[in-house]
Amino acid sequence: MANDTSSAQFTRPIRRILIGGLVLFLFAIFLLWRIDSPRAERVRAQIVNEVVPSFEWALVPVTRVARMVEDFQSYTHIYEQNQELRRELKQMKAWKEAALQLEQENAKLLDLNKVRLDPQLTYVTGVVLADSGSPFRQSVLLNVGARDGIRDGWATTDGLGLVGRISGVGATSSRVILLTDSNSRIPVTIQPSGQQAILAGDNSKLPPIDFLESPELVRPGDRVVSSGDGGVFPAGLLVGQVALDAERRLRVRLAADYERLEFLRVLRSHRTEAVDDPGTLVVPDRRDTLAGAPGGGEDG
Repeated sequence: MANDTSSAQFTRPIRRILIGGLVLFLFAIFLLWRIDSPRAERVRAQIVNEVVPSFEWALVPVTRVARMVEDFQSYTHIYEQNQELRRELKQMKAWKEAALQLEQENAKLLDLNKVRLDPQLTYVTGVVLADSGSPFRQSVLLNVGARDGIRDGWATTDGLGLVGRISGVGATSSRVILLTDSNSRIPVTIQPSGQQAILAGDNSKLPPIDFLESPELVRPGDRVVSSGDGGVFPAGLLVGQVALDAERRLRVRLAADYERLEFLRVLRSHRTEAVDDPGTLVVPDRRDTLAGAPGGGEDG
C-alpha cells in the first residue's frame, strides 16, 4: 500500500507537467501560425520543409481511404450502368419477341398469297381467335361472320392446304369444323390414280380414307385433293398425302399446319347450293326420271 501511494504522488505531478507543457507547445504553435510577419513566415516554411516529408507514412492511410472512396464511387457508377444495360436488354428481348411474332404472321400471310386457287373464287381472310379442340370436337373460331358475307359450308384453307368448313355463323364471328373432327366428311380424289373416296375425321391427326373402290391402286405419298362432288367444296383444293398407319389402314397426312392456325382463308363458293332438305342429296334414278317425263314411256 505504501508503494502505491508513493508512486501516485510522483506520477500526478509529472502528468500535470507534461499536460501543461503540451498545452504551452500547442499554444506557441498557434501563436506562430497566427503571427503575420516575414520572419514568422520563414520560420513556418522551414518547419514545414523539415517536418512534412518525415510524416509521409502518416498520410498513407488517408490516401488509401481516399482511393477506396473513389473506387466505391466508380463501382456505384458501374452498377448503375449495369442496371441500365439490363433494362435495355429486357426491352430488346421484348422487341425481339414482337419481331418474331410479326415475322411468323408475315410468313403465314405470304403462304396464303402463294396458294393457287380458281380465279372465279374469292375469299375472306380471318384471324383465328380461339381453339375449342377437345377429344370429342375439333374446331376453331374466326373473327369474320355474317357482316363479312360468310355462309355455312364454305371451305377454309391456310397457306398450305384445306383446313375445314364453316359450321355456324354469327354476326362478327364464325366457327370452322376441322377436317379431323368426327363430324367431318368430305369427298376427295386421290391422284394420280383418280380414285374417289371420303375423308372421314376421327379426332386424330391422320383422318382415315373410307369408301375407296380400289385400294390396291393407291400408294403412300399420293396426292389427295377435294373432288368437288356434291357441291360441298370446290374441286382441286389440296388436302394432303396418303399415309399408312400401324394397322396398314390408309390415312391422310394433312397439308395444313394444324399446330399453327393463325390465319384462315374462307373461300366464297357462290356456286354451292344451300342444302335445305337432306333428301335432295340422293340423286333420283335416271330410269324413273325418263319414265316420268312426257313421251318417255315405251311405245305400245
